[in-house]
Amino acid sequence: MTKTPIIDTGDPQAKREEIRQYFHQTYNDYESLFTCLKNEAAYYARPEPLRHPLIFYFGHTACFFINKLRVAKIINYRVDKRIESMFAIGVDEMSWDDLNEDNYDWPSVAAVSDYRNKVRKIVDELIANLPLEIPIKWEDPFWIILMGIEHERIHLETSSVLIRQLPIDLVQPQAQWPICQEQAGIVPDNSLLNVSAGLVKQGRTQPSDTYGWDNEYGKLETEVEQFKASQFLVSNQEFLAFVKDGGYQDKTWWTDEGWQWLQFKKVSQPIFWEQTADGDYQYRTMCEIIPMPWNWPVDVNYLEAKAFCNWMSARSGKSIRLPSEAEWYRLYDLHINQHYPHWETAPANINLEYWASSCPVNLFMFGQFGDVIGNVWQWTETAIDSFEGFKVHPAYDDFSVPTFDGRHNLIKGGSWISTGNEAIRDSRYAFRRHFYQHAGFRYVESRLKVSQNFNSYETDELISQYLEFHYGDEYFGVPNYPKTCIEIIFKLLGDNPRRRALDIGCAVGRSSFELARQFDFVDAVDFSTRFIRNALNLREHGEVKYLITDEGELCTVKSFQLADLQLGDKVNNVEFTQGDACNLKEKYNNYDLVFAGNLIDRLYEPKKFLTDITKRINVGGLLVITSPYTWLEEYTKKEHWLGGFKENGENLTTYDGLERILSPYFEAVGEPQDVPFVIRETARKFQHTIAQLSVWRRRALNS
Repeated sequence: MTKTPIIDTGDPQAKREEIRQYFHQTYNDYESLFTCLKNEAAYYARPEPLRHPLIFYFGHTACFFINKLRVAKIINYRVDKRIESMFAIGVDEMSWDDLNEDNYDWPSVAAVSDYRNKVRKIVDELIANLPLEIPIKWEDPFWIILMGIEHERIHLETSSVLIRQLPIDLVQPQAQWPICQEQAGIVPDNSLLNVSAGLVKQGRTQPSDTYGWDNEYGKLETEVEQFKASQFLVSNQEFLAFVKDGGYQDKTWWTDEGWQWLQFKKVSQPIFWEQTADGDYQYRTMCEIIPMPWNWPVDVNYLEAKAFCNWMSARSGKSIRLPSEAEWYRLYDLHINQHYPHWETAPANINLEYWASSCPVNLFMFGQFGDVIGNVWQWTETAIDSFEGFKVHPAYDDFSVPTFDGRHNLIKGGSWISTGNEAIRDSRYAFRRHFYQHAGFRYVESRLKVSQNFNSYETDELISQYLEFHYGDEYFGVPNYPKTCIEIIFKLLGDNPRRRALDIGCAVGRSSFELARQFDFVDAVDFSTRFIRNALNLREHGEVKYLITDEGELCTVKSFQLADLQLGDKVNNVEFTQGDACNLKEKYNNYDLVFAGNLIDRLYEPKKFLTDITKRINVGGLLVITSPYTWLEEYTKKEHWLGGFKENGENLTTYDGLERILSPYFEAVGEPQDVPFVIRETARKFQHTIAQLSVWRRRALNS
């Protein structure tokens, strides 16, 4: 395997060619993985109810390149609008993921392959022609290229897990994906060994030596106390004792979350174990079922690993638990001297340098410990959170932030198929506790409890300003803007049906909740999951908390209670999803009202949005647009502005531009009206703006 490039040193032209080779090998390896599917039917089967079928993942990584290149304004065109809408999101089990198969008419494998080929050519040409300076920093065009490559490396692994979960008759072994042949051997006894105390330093700075995801940057230092760690990863043999002792049937060992999952899934053994008619166990690799390799690490989710630790703690009389992230780093720092990508040959079963499967837990030793890295990921007790100094990368604002919810636990060390950024010391990946990866665990003995503090307050300054704007205090006598807009709309609706509404550009959701007072169903869509996350937190937890800036570093803690909206069950009338207003999925249609609040002058193609939204509104339905018309080229290129310039020597306002585009399909309802709003930036700095609200009624095409 080629390794993730070193990007802070080297000759630019040589580095360009290295990145080009890294891109093509990643692309090739990813497509090679899908040769393990036996037929086209396998692409459309859903191995996991909470994930899309594999056809989605086959197209998603190529689509990601185009969408991120567009967000970063490196390109300004689409390759296939339908694919880039359908394949954009749906990876983690987020509330805004759309996993309803009724909303998908998946394209053929050939069509997706053709799309991938087109994207390959585009990216190859960009690598050849984009400006490249060393070091490559995260605001540079090549950072986006590397982002796409490393993103596909992640999905090389996650897609292999889904292939492993498919029915065996839908997959086939391939020579380029061989499994370890050391499948039978003595299972080593697992013992607890001392790990000395010490300082663990985490966090990266820019410019960095390799590409990194945003959650890796910042700073965290932890004084780790002495503890004991299991010499080996927990093997299938060691985990069997828990199974035989009725561990899957005894509520005693499980957390409340774990027991609820267990009752739902009805499992009685690890997912990749298969019991034969005579009671023996077999083992599922990615493409084969083999006799149980008892000396390989067990594959489990966090909930199972946690239950085993609770069981073992009771049986042994010791304080047994999963390690914290810092404790894993202490073990790493004491035993690994040469870090990926600087090694010549991997010292562990990692980076696909050996097999496409696990191997015995004592095959790769680091001093007295086996598999400090590699073989399978290792679950930790730590829920992922940001470091001090964390910043969201603007091109991928939903990579990390949605996982800072206390529900995603960190996995460390990588697996046999962890490549690229996944294999570096600084990598930080987290999954929901019931999800499967090629992941197992080692346990530690320590009486120190792991802190589970996570970012319960929204600290992003922009998001906090919007939360205050939507749910906070009124300033200078100006009433709440989202609420006021919806009240105006309700007065204009008259006898119009109030079945379905679309709040496009919903931000943190106040207008969506207000629409739910009278509409049976509200689609609330925003481009940024950072906004949506807060709306969902408010609905799911009944409260949203945030910090607003007073001056300098001084802040005030604010909170808002859902009960204050007095919506009752109507809060459930809203469905929040992520979407691109200029490239909406086909499912967004048949609306009696579309509300585009302060959106039009922030779109990269506003005319495209207006012409597209027409067909999504029922005859007689309303399109309501509010905007201060602050056209800025950082959002919308000047040639796409709807107004705010002279045309043939005459002034053309944005309202004139709206009228020109909408008049063939809509009639204006009354005159536009001004609606003021105030956004608090600090205790002494406010934006006082006046938006124009215009209302347009959809008419029949022949009228």
